[in-house]
Amino acid sequence: MGDNAKTGLTYADAGVDIDAGNDLVQRIKPLVRATRRPGADAEIGGFGGLFDLKAAGFRDPILVAANDGVGSKVKIAIETGRHATIGIDLVAMCVNDLIVQGAEPLFFLDYFASGRLDTDVGVALVEGIAAGCREAGAALIGGETAEMPGLYAGKDYDLAGFSVGAAERDALLPRGVAAGDVILGLRASGVHSNGYSLVRRIVADAGLEWTAPAPFAPEMDLADALLVPTRIYVKTVLRVLREQTGLKALAHITGGGFPENIPRVLPKGCAAAIDLGAVPVLPVFRWLAKQGGVAEAEMLRTFNCGIGMILVVAAESAEAIEATLRDAGEAPVHLGAIVTSEGPTTIFSGRLDL
Repeated sequence: MGDNAKTGLTYADAGVDIDAGNDLVQRIKPLVRATRRPGADAEIGGFGGLFDLKAAGFRDPILVAANDGVGSKVKIAIETGRHATIGIDLVAMCVNDLIVQGAEPLFFLDYFASGRLDTDVGVALVEGIAAGCREAGAALIGGETAEMPGLYAGKDYDLAGFSVGAAERDALLPRGVAAGDVILGLRASGVHSNGYSLVRRIVADAGLEWTAPAPFAPEMDLADALLVPTRIYVKTVLRVLREQTGLKALAHITGGGFPENIPRVLPKGCAAAIDLGAVPVLPVFRWLAKQGGVAEAEMLRTFNCGIGMILVVAAESAEAIEATLRDAGEAPVHLGAIVTSEGPTTIFSGRLDL
């Protein structure tokens, strides 16, 4: 063919580095191994992840599955190079959706897509995912890394998480919600993982740099204050389920806030009567509302406003459940009660402390 023969193209010439992907797998194997639990003890690398329900101790289980992402919160991580906690958010958004149905998270899988695979970023993300899995008691049994030049620009990436849990058939939630039940709230750690397109717009309009002191938490810079990871409520709720009776329903307060998430667990003819004055509004939400001129109704349907998880409990069990929550390190908030209603499914009184 001679010296002038054209060299054939490779996948690397097209922007995909198979060797980098293989290196990432090797580097994250110890992280994955650290999430093992009864039912899952295999190494990653197979075509599918395995889980043994019998070894996990279930007798008549119903499987519950959930998937989610982190949303545009990842843009803050990308723009600042701070990737350590985004994986925790990813796990939290999935496993909190499992526990609200009374399901113990069993295993987790992730999907990581980027334009160019940076193995250091990939490892940092999986470190967070593994930390979230350990906190939730879920095994990280597999995942997928996709390098797609031309689809993602620059350092951009996105994440998706998938988790499966199980509950005994007779323990699924919600069950038996009725007028007179008490509504308790568990506090959020911050903005969690919803509303970040609005958060980023407010920050941009304010002309603030990510490295500037956070106006609502001056001991931190703005990026760190907004990257505080979503709380994982699994172990707290599992403790209540195992030690108490009377827990009837749970609602994970994500996108849609109180007005859209609480009604998902209510039977027809019932509504949640919430005293907004009881909500422990975090300083970040006061700043967002003031800086962005965001109305209360918009705050309520966009953000958690300080409450990340709702519990609906029988009135006669409320005191004992609150005691268990406090013993677990929570500071539960008495938000209201379930009432009869043929109209609105959320009825608000009072005002948020904005």
